[in-house]
Amino acid sequence: MRGWLDYLKLLAKSKTGISSGVVVWALVGLVCALVTLVFLIVAAFIWLAERYDALTAALAMGGLFLLITIAALVGCNWSHRRTTERAQLAIAARSNALWRDPKFMAAGLEIGRAVGWRRLVPLFAIGLLAAGLAREWAGGDAGVKGHDREEDEREAA
Repeated sequence: MRGWLDYLKLLAKSKTGISSGVVVWALVGLVCALVTLVFLIVAAFIWLAERYDALTAALAMGGLFLLITIAALVGCNWSHRRTTERAQLAIAARSNALWRDPKFMAAGLEIGRAVGWRRLVPLFAIGLLAAGLAREWAGGDAGVKGHDREEDEREAA
């Protein structure tokens, strides 16, 4: 049961890309965006009130928080992509590891003995064909292929 829950968590992460890193960066970006707005409003007020020295300080602070906001948005986007890639790779690894589970192997042997191997071979071949077609139609290993392409580009650089 625990394996299925972990699988569902990974599936949700691969679809949404939401993790604690994404939430933290989004919150930092939101707080800094609000602070930027406050400083820009204060700067406009000071500009209207005095027009000189206080304005320079307020615009500098507004610019600083704007840079922090942009950095937080970039970090949030980076974290989102990384979470999605990790979850997709983990799902791809788990899909292959399921067949090597001793419980499934033992169950397969028992079914083979009960039904008979000569009857199971054609059923197994049809099942593999159906699984291959389903995987092909569903878009199969798109995440894994994309990851390999990125690794090839990194090695070439």
